[in-house]
Amino acid sequence: MPTATWNGTVIAQSDDTVIVENNHYFPRSSVRDDLVRPSATESFCPWKGTASYLTVEVDGEANTDAAWFYPEPKDAAAEIKDHVAFWKGVEVR
Repeated sequence: MPTATWNGTVIAQSDDTVIVENNHYFPRSSVRDDLVRPSATESFCPWKGTASYLTVEVDGEANTDAAWFYPEPKDAAAEIKDHVAFWKGVEVR
């Protein structure tokens, strides 16, 4: 089962991830709300749309913008609506 961990703590786990561009997008419901908080950062992808970011916090340590999602993905990326992906040292296995 795909699992996202950082600093030895499971952040998300699901058998229902969507893989896009070699990234596992986890259903938002599988992401632990107590370990993520919204960020003001945004970026734009021509075919997916505007991404919003989340900061991951474990044991008082913050990993800024270590997760992203597309609140309103373009039609070509509709399958990742309500899904979250990780980077910046978050290990996905």
